[in-house]
Amino acid sequence: MTVLITGSSRGIGRAIALTFCRQGHQIVLNGLHNGGALEDTLRECLAIQPSVMAVPADVSRHEEAKRLFEEAYSRFGGIDVLVNNAGIAHMGLFGDMKPGDWERIMAVNTYSVFNCCHLAIPHMLKRKNGVIINISSIWGVSGASCEAVYSASKGAVNTFTKALGKELAPSGIRVNGIACGMIDTDMNGGLSPEEKKAFVDDIPAMRMGAPEEIARLCLFLAGDGASYMTGQTLIVDGGFL
Repeated sequence: MTVLITGSSRGIGRAIALTFCRQGHQIVLNGLHNGGALEDTLRECLAIQPSVMAVPADVSRHEEAKRLFEEAYSRFGGIDVLVNNAGIAHMGLFGDMKPGDWERIMAVNTYSVFNCCHLAIPHMLKRKNGVIINISSIWGVSGASCEAVYSASKGAVNTFTKALGKELAPSGIRVNGIACGMIDTDMNGGLSPEEKKAFVDDIPAMRMGAPEEIARLCLFLAGDGASYMTGQTLIVDGGFL
């Protein structure tokens, strides 16, 4: 099976790519830039098996997302599993933000999901089979102070997941999401040690999650064990909410 993971240069996306790669699946990596991180992930995957490609593209822009899918289809013939992982965070008061700030957040976190789903669905419809997994956040469920626009963008992804799951279920296509809590990635790198400790102290599991834990859940959602599951966003947060 062919798996396309957006935002797979590092963090959760990289872990997802490596996890599927170890299972022998064909992998399409994607990052915004063809920089060191994307190249590093490509090398790691190629060390496991050869059926891997990397396409730098800004999937928040439909024309670039289209190029990504065209290159993937050219090599592998289609996409069986789409993992929408590309995303950015922003911490700060909403009143201090500029329109360009929230436009970029909505584009990367929400429009990228729209773009990639729009391009993946026609092939899946022809086959009457396919899996879409949207990586989201608990803040899309509960909202977070000083992350109002980020919360809104992920809330939109959660609702889109529910609606699209219902729409595509008769065609054999499953759509699910994962609302991540605090995961140990670069996205949380801006937090001070004190801020991280304060957050972890509120998590019943008493630790941050690992990217590999999200990756293993993606593997489950893509498999037969989740064959009757669609339109759901699973909360993975160590019991925080």
